Amino acid sequence: MQWGQARGRLDVRYNHPRYARLNARLDAAATLTPPLDNVLRSIASGATPKRSDETLYADADNGIKFLRILNVVDGAIVGQDGQDLKYVTAAVHNGELARSRLDAGDVLMTITGRVGSAAVVRPEHLPANINQHIARLRVDTERCRPEFLSEWLNCPAGWELANRYVSGGTRAALDYGAIRNLRIPLPALAEQDRLIAAMDAARAARQANLADAEALLAGIDDYLLDILGLAPPAADTRRVFAVSLGQMQSSGRIDSDYYHPERLGALRLLDTVPPGLTVARLADAVSFERDQIDSAGDNYLGMAQVRSHTGELTDTTDTASGKCYVFQPDDVLFSRMAPVLNKVYCAEMDGCCTTEFHVLRVNDPAALLPEYLAAVLRSRIIRSQTIHMTTGSTRPRLAFDDVANLKVPVPVPEVQGVLAAEIRRRRDDARRLRAEGQAGWQAAKDWFEAQLL
Repeated sequence: MQWGQARGRLDVRYNHPRYARLNARLDAAATLTPPLDNVLRSIASGATPKRSDETLYADADNGIKFLRILNVVDGAIVGQDGQDLKYVTAAVHNGELARSRLDAGDVLMTITGRVGSAAVVRPEHLPANINQHIARLRVDTERCRPEFLSEWLNCPAGWELANRYVSGGTRAALDYGAIRNLRIPLPALAEQDRLIAAMDAARAARQANLADAEALLAGIDDYLLDILGLAPPAADTRRVFAVSLGQMQSSGRIDSDYYHPERLGALRLLDTVPPGLTVARLADAVSFERDQIDSAGDNYLGMAQVRSHTGELTDTTDTASGKCYVFQPDDVLFSRMAPVLNKVYCAEMDGCCTTEFHVLRVNDPAALLPEYLAAVLRSRIIRSQTIHMTTGSTRPRLAFDDVANLKVPVPVPEVQGVLAAEIRRRRDDARRLRAEGQAGWQAAKDWFEAQLL
């Protein structure tokens, strides 16, 4: 490009021709396209209290929600079920983080790493606060609906504009000045409301597809236990229970949770299994593969890339530092960290993974199908055991011996084949539903942008 065409910054990416084309579309829009600063009442971001000071953090019952980048996704604030959600004390919320307290109608925008994802704060999200990687945008609602701003930032053109301004070599970041300069088409409020209603309908359709997909996968556990003829382990939330001295002496363990009634109840279910079902010690059925490479290669899988309870892969990208385990198709990756997250994946390709996974390779695929093994390791009959077997207070993990000694129900190969076929059918249908939902949602975003530009 010519020297005189450079605007604002001299870096190549900022001056890429696609931004000139995008700005030309904004110039030609039928509505005004002022800088976002024209409709902003205030902008703020939070901070992360000192991680090593546990007195600054709290539990879900006594704390204030502390939102991070992973909690702000395309048009939604996630983690409300408690998973992946942190909490700070009320003193931190009203003191150190007072300027970033959230109100209903605030628009949250991620400003580092995954730049440009936006969502609106609802009353059910409150009280809440944010860390330094999220900006809180408070708008003049007589000119701009918060929901409209969120949809604009999440549509292709809005995302492109935000990412034009990022800076930083190792971690992309967006500063307040850049946010204020972002252009936004600004139709009348009635038109904004029409567009918001259409996007809400499209989002609801996508969510219905995703819910149907999750229901298909979530039902595998009940189906599996029914085919095996095993009753689901009874949930037991007791925190006080008695253990005999003889039990402790025979097991050689003194940690109380190891003897939790829920775990012992699951083991009792496996003591009297129906005909045609045997119970195997995991280490007798699989080998624990430990082939390592010094750094991550292709198809690296971290913990975040495996969905809890379903074993499907997420769209998350993860990076690795240090050694990784190598795996091959039909290996089963079984998380040794935080068993409550229930992350188990039956590999569909070659790759490498974090050493927080055990790589399990079936000794005899004719006697134990990998797809069945992955499904049963995700089932309540196993989870009721593992969640009470962790060691370590800050990063709970399963000890190798406990994993090796897990009791796994194994039906005859014909029954495993029926189960594996049904698991494949449900998985394929779930993937189709997710793909259809995502395609419809992307079409809605493109439509939203086209209405404005």
